[in-house]
Amino acid sequence: MKNYWAFVFCSFLLTSCNFVQKELPDSQELLRRELHTIDWSKVDTYPTYDSCEKFTDAEENKRCFFDRLNFEVVNVLRTDSLVKLSTIDSVQFLVSLSPKSELNFKTEQINEKLLPKQMLDSIMKQQNKKFSKIQPATKRGVPVATQFQLQVKIK
Repeated sequence: MKNYWAFVFCSFLLTSCNFVQKELPDSQELLRRELHTIDWSKVDTYPTYDSCEKFTDAEENKRCFFDRLNFEVVNVLRTDSLVKLSTIDSVQFLVSLSPKSELNFKTEQINEKLLPKQMLDSIMKQQNKKFSKIQPATKRGVPVATQFQLQVKIK
């Protein structure tokens, strides 16, 4: 009888462990849920220059970044002889910024008769090293690629 109760007790212990054990969710399922909750159309922090990091407000920091980028683009364009000779007064760029802080400009709107898009794209690519270092946008602390429109008035 003693062995019987010992057997029942051990059996109870072994089977009760399965009742206490929590079912762990699948890691792929957790990842899928987390990725679904993230808003991928917005970044946590916008791209920024070191000089703009003094602003704590996100909108002020964003405004500082775009003002500074606009200023640098205008300076590059005003110093280029082809742009000086043309009569264009404004241009719109699609600006891409990689997670490694690499800038890429693609001309979106310009009067093709005054200066071809490919020529302006080439000018911006050649002058790319003249731009100050930019900190990329981040999402959850990870640098991410961003794209935005930049309207520049040259004259």
